[in-house]
Amino acid sequence: MVKPTICVDFDGVMNSYKSGYGPNYTVDHITDPPTPYCADAIKILRASYVVIIHSTRAVTDEGKQAIKDWLKKYDIVVDGIMAVKPPAMMYIDDRAIPFRGNWFETLEAVNNFKHWFLDDTWIEEK
Repeated sequence: MVKPTICVDFDGVMNSYKSGYGPNYTVDHITDPPTPYCADAIKILRASYVVIIHSTRAVTDEGKQAIKDWLKKYDIVVDGIMAVKPPAMMYIDDRAIPFRGNWFETLEAVNNFKHWFLDDTWIEEK
């Protein structure tokens, strides 16, 4: 049986990315640790899905290598790394707004969007 693909964003989903995109940002240097329970979640996902990371960092060889090094450092295994979102059954992204058939609710979600690490309700790994 062929597993379906699930596509996971890197910055802000796997990598906590709290340092953000600023003057010190480079695609080949990743300073932030994983988000809480990331390694466990990816392991669980890989039991049922092909897990592909998508990141604009991977547009360069240096950026793709930085992601590989980061994954190795934190003992996280994925099935591939791409610079663009490939066709997939699902996408996990920290900046996505799901469309559920109602444009008014979608526009409200866009207007009220707040990144997860600006919200004090997220769970820290112990």
